[in-house]
Amino acid sequence: MNPSSAPPRRDGRPPMREALVAAAFRLFLERGYEETTVDDIVTLAGVGRRSFFRYFPSKEDVVFPDHERCLADMTAFLAASPADAEPVRRVCDAARLVLRMYAENPSFSVQRYRLTKRVPGLRAYELSVVWRYERALAAYLRDRFADRPDGTLRADVVAAAVVAAHNNALRAWLRSDGVDDAGAAVDHALGYVQSAFGAGVPAPPPAPAVPEAGEVVVVVARRDAPLWRVVRELESALGRA
Repeated sequence: MNPSSAPPRRDGRPPMREALVAAAFRLFLERGYEETTVDDIVTLAGVGRRSFFRYFPSKEDVVFPDHERCLADMTAFLAASPADAEPVRRVCDAARLVLRMYAENPSFSVQRYRLTKRVPGLRAYELSVVWRYERALAAYLRDRFADRPDGTLRADVVAAAVVAAHNNALRAWLRSDGVDDAGAAVDHALGYVQSAFGAGVPAPPPAPAVPEAGEVVVVVARRDAPLWRVVRELESALGRA
């Protein structure tokens, strides 16, 4: 849950986790990220340092408070996939969970986007988070494509394509200050992935089979063909070219 949407406690104050996020972003916007310390954040939130580190391992983590929950939701969503689910469509639907997290609180998401653009360390942190989403998608696809000779390659390529398409649309929405239709933009972007890799797209031809020991290989060549050409044809027939 994002800080501005968190329900207050009985005493009228927001839950501690959300209070820490709200305090952190207020200071980041007023002073700058690098100039703000954890001590500054806990002082404004009215809690101790121990409380901060109970919820966030580092200052970077307070900038991305919902990603752990979203990653867990995505992993559970993929694990609960029906056996007959079309794999590419399923990972595209999983990516929409990330969009939903951002769209829950547009103003917070836009603030974070602007902050991340200004701080190289946060951009690097964000890339590590994106990589974890991609690995979750790839793990699901590797299992679904396990019977294909190119299963691992296809899984990794599709996962990377889903993340790239989703992030392209998400960044465009964030640059619009959260005004544009995020769902339509992501649907359009993920449509490219489904059209390229989804069901109904012809699979690439399998790699040439390597003859087993004891098999006879016949190569047809012109009588006047140079030796190097005959050798190349032989290597090709053996699947070594």
